[in-house]
Amino acid sequence: MSSILARGRFITFEGIDGAGKSSQIAAVVELLRARGCDVDQTREPGGTALGERLRELLLHEPMDLETEAMLMFAARREHLAARILPALAAGRWVVSDRFSDATYAYQVGGRGLDAAKFAALEAWVHPGFQPDLTLVFDLPPEVAAARVANTGVSPDRFEREQRDFFDRVRAAYLDRARMAPQRVRVVAADRAPEAIRAEVAAIVAERCFG
Repeated sequence: MSSILARGRFITFEGIDGAGKSSQIAAVVELLRARGCDVDQTREPGGTALGERLRELLLHEPMDLETEAMLMFAARREHLAARILPALAAGRWVVSDRFSDATYAYQVGGRGLDAAKFAALEAWVHPGFQPDLTLVFDLPPEVAAARVANTGVSPDRFEREQRDFFDRVRAAYLDRARMAPQRVRVVAADRAPEAIRAEVAAIVAERCFG
């Protein structure tokens, strides 16, 4: 195995629910494995036994905004310590459905958490550590909402939020991308899945294998 394949990479997928992340994550995992990478696929909140228990609380129990933010980062710290960092140290690639950009978008952008408090939590939980590549799937909230409704799955408390909430989340994601252009790539998600898959494959090849 070449030296570039021996080094673990951390790739995260972001966007509002209904943006089509799941199918694109599966395609990237398949692509990486075809290139000989050992891939660990995970998600946030969750990724560990404790994280999954916190996920249930976060998605279904009403709580104070700052409690919500701290629980998100508590789950993330466990995820990092128990799974992400050991995998990267062992040379495996980690592909995660969401990371700290989601907290910035949903809690800071959507709910109005003080950005300084978010920055303090981020600096405490993963100082100096960010994904190697973040893909933000951008989609108008009304299109995303229609997709979620068509799944027939009962919505969680985030998915039940109003349109203006998702407008703010979307704007926060785009702000985050502008703040970290070397890491974050925005992908238009209102296209045919095949076109999106081809663009994502090209981005991954350029950023991680180029």
